[in-house]
Amino acid sequence: MTEDIVARVLRQWQQVHPGLDTAPMAVIGRLNRCAALLQQATDAPLVREGLTRAEFDILGTLRRTGRELTPGQIARETFASGAAVTKRLRVLEARELVARRADERDRRVAHLSLTEEGRELIDRLIPHQLSYENALLEGLGGERRDELAETLAELLVLLEGRLGGLQP
Repeated sequence: MTEDIVARVLRQWQQVHPGLDTAPMAVIGRLNRCAALLQQATDAPLVREGLTRAEFDILGTLRRTGRELTPGQIARETFASGAAVTKRLRVLEARELVARRADERDRRVAHLSLTEEGRELIDRLIPHQLSYENALLEGLGGERRDELAETLAELLVLLEGRLGGLQP
């Protein structure tokens, strides 16, 4: 098996600091490196459509929930700050992909939904994006992917339980 960059880093730490427990770095370092590489790769088809990953996530959230959402609900669904969601929504509204409706009882509250153009875009993009992501993972067999997905789900639940309530 070819050595990855994290293995080299771990080996270097062992040389500089023998006996150092680098086991957490073996997992977290690889997850961080994979996340960075996957982020770059999976954003490529979206960039061609003039979307950022965060904008795509908002469109996807509105489509998969199938209902109007407030900016706060979108922020929670997409793990983004309210300010970041507001900025992204302005862009999506300017492109006429998202529509805003004021609440009848409280005009400060906005309800957001996909426009027909937004729905068509996400419906066209999501199969293409998933196909592209599938190709990125092609080297892992189906069983290995399932095992990895289960392991990552366990880690996510663990981290959400420990870190989920921490807000910057």
